[in-house]
Parts: sequence; structure tokens; C-alpha cells
Amino acid sequence: MKRTILTIDDSRTMREMLKVTLASSGFTVVQAEDGQHGIEVLEGMEIEPDVIITDINMPRKDGFQFIEEVRADASRRAIPILVLTTESDAEKKQRARLAGATGWIVKPFDPTKLVDAINRVAA
Repeated sequence: MKRTILTIDDSRTMREMLKVTLASSGFTVVQAEDGQHGIEVLEGMEIEPDVIITDINMPRKDGFQFIEEVRADASRRAIPILVLTTESDAEKKQRARLAGATGWIVKPFDPTKLVDAINRVAA
């Protein structure tokens, strides 16, 4: 069965790179432009995504706020959330973990490692 990945990033280039990488690996890709849009897209989806990939630094609602909002919904607590960001600061990683992030990947990403990470957390 095809896995569905929700990607959230305010960079059009990054969204496109994620879409190409993930679609070529057999995933269905749904995209959002920031955390607020991510919540709206998530609420409009017929089936829950298998994995969510979110950036941290975004307008309207950042990645931390997005993760906290998703985790506040009991029915969505089990969805793995990977943070994909240029940030590598230990304090931010800890904050993401406390918010409920499953993992952390630093941009620029290695396509093979990203797909491996998705398959690990979605298993």
C-alpha cells in the first residue's frame, strides 16, 4: 500500500524537492505552505498521513506550534512527525522533541536517508 506523506515547508523549492524525492520513491505527497496551512490540509484529508515532515521556521504558525497542535489531538498522537530544517541547535531539537517530534533531519537532506527515516518511523 502506498504511504501518504504530508510535507510542510514555506519554501516552494524545498516543497518541490521533497515532492520529487518522495514521489519517485513511491509515496503519495500532500503539501502545505506553513504550519497553519498544514493544520487546514490535515483536517481536510480523508485519511491520516503515514508521516508528517515539517520545517520549523515558517510564517503564521511555526513547526513547534504545528507539532503541539497535532499532538493535542488524541487521534493524531501516533502519527510520526519528522522535523526537516536548517537548524541544528540542540535546544531547538529538545524543544521539538518535547513538542512531540519523532525525529530531526538537517537540510540539505540526503534523499536516501530521508526515505530510510520515513520507512523506519512509519513501520
